[in-house]
Amino acid sequence: MGQGLWRHKGWAAIGSAAAVLCLAGVAVGHAAAASADLLKVRLGGDAAQTRIVIDLDRSASAKLVSDGAADRRVTVVLPGVTASGGLQGGGHGLVRAWMVDQTAAGARLQLDLAADAKVKRRFLLPPADGVDHYRYVVDVAPLPPAEVKLAKASAPKLRPRLLPVRDELSLKKVVVIDAGHGGSDPGARGAEGFEKDLNLAAAKQLKARLERSGRYKVIMTRETDAYVGLASRVRIAQRADADLFISLHADSGPEPGLRGASVYTLSDKASARAAQFVSKDDWFMKASLSGDRGVSDILLDLTQRATRNRSAAFAQTLVANIEGEAPLLRRSHRDAGFMVLLAPDVPAVLLEMGFVSNPEDEQLLRDVQRRGALMNAVGDAIDDYFAEATRLAAR
Repeated sequence: MGQGLWRHKGWAAIGSAAAVLCLAGVAVGHAAAASADLLKVRLGGDAAQTRIVIDLDRSASAKLVSDGAADRRVTVVLPGVTASGGLQGGGHGLVRAWMVDQTAAGARLQLDLAADAKVKRRFLLPPADGVDHYRYVVDVAPLPPAEVKLAKASAPKLRPRLLPVRDELSLKKVVVIDAGHGGSDPGARGAEGFEKDLNLAAAKQLKARLERSGRYKVIMTRETDAYVGLASRVRIAQRADADLFISLHADSGPEPGLRGASVYTLSDKASARAAQFVSKDDWFMKASLSGDRGVSDILLDLTQRATRNRSAAFAQTLVANIEGEAPLLRRSHRDAGFMVLLAPDVPAVLLEMGFVSNPEDEQLLRDVQRRGALMNAVGDAIDDYFAEATRLAAR
């Protein structure tokens, strides 16, 4: 990320830790004060080189998720940047079409390329020469013939690591549904079977409900009775650049009379564990623009806070919607350090649909119609959550 905002020629001359800490403090102050607003997207140039200019009301950084070489899809995310509603437009030069949508990580710019090309350079321009706002510039240039062959040959290996490739740009939100347990991990046991089967059945019904609306791209962490590691479930959500992650479970209690649904979000105490999870393969450091661990820690903390806030907002909406379709525990919104909630950039909840150790809850979850009604209520909650997020972004 040699053209990143945080990187500056003068950094080579900074030798003291105090100076680095000072810069990190400035980063926190700016990030905490206000996020940047995306004002406009402009395209220029031709088939020899196309320039995309993102007008911003203040300074911002960005990360390149996909450069377009493998699949003609460029994706750039601007953390902390707000895009009012959905923006999209036709192409120009090497760009066939473009769109900007809002994700948990920030504003996301996606480009469909009209030819074999890739991002050549990216940089931020401050206000100057009569221009009173910042401009983030992305230059796209054709791939040399040798790189075209290499990119096409390696595309099948690279594609699973990138965002899902769609035939055309869409403003659909990406929802990842995680059916808890599976395969050799059966989960809790009820009088008539295992939790893993109820989780999968509910996940399929929720997927069908969301896809009927036409508003969502739905991804399942598993669609069969298969074991998927907890860390892998989180990675699926991250690689899909998910806007929401929901894990479905059925609880087991010490007393058969205990029943009711509950919703979990990540606890504040689990933040350190989330940081450890990220650092296992240096995921956030690779995704950020800074090579400095102190600045990246700050960015991680800010991202975690925003994600926890969004998760809590969805949890409250979810509880309100499922009330009436299933009994609720007295304290229906709880927090915990569940592994599947650890992604720092994806709003996530874990829904305990009821207790399989309770005969009434188990019968509710085994009844196709009643379980379907519960999943419809979950789908309504997802609709309400994104509708509210769009309304706030459009202010």
